[in-house]
Amino acid sequence: MPSSSPQPSLFPVLSSKPASKPATGPWITAHCDGGARGNPGPAGFGALIQDADGAVLAELSEFLGIQTNNFAEYSGLLAVLDFALSNGHPRLRVVSDSELMVKQIQGSYKVKSPILRPLFDLAKKKIAQLDAFEITHALRHKNKDADRLANQAMDRGMRRG
Repeated sequence: MPSSSPQPSLFPVLSSKPASKPATGPWITAHCDGGARGNPGPAGFGALIQDADGAVLAELSEFLGIQTNNFAEYSGLLAVLDFALSNGHPRLRVVSDSELMVKQIQGSYKVKSPILRPLFDLAKKKIAQLDAFEITHALRHKNKDADRLANQAMDRGMRRG
């Protein structure tokens, strides 16, 4: 009878490339948030990205049209992953107030939504391109700058409509 060994988590809190290529370079930290006014409704994401010393590297903010809150949360994650990869930052820490997204990326929750599955899969591919990655959940009050940027995106989009 074949033995069944437990499957490792696809996305532990800290995932790294194989030890043959040590993680290099300083960590950057991205606080990201997404929101929708209504669910679905006018949606946007915001992200504040800082270097290891706390200096702001970028503020990202984008209106997404009519989407769900979770779609917006994943869009924020994808934007910070794109920033890190495009700007030569191989070590990324992400802080989000979306418990659902964080737990899905960590492998604690399954991705059941057919709308979120492609976003999750894309995030997974981008995370695999980094040398090191961490994602943590924070309460909303510890993610104020990203929340402000997400609200600015929704405000801009709603004025257009």
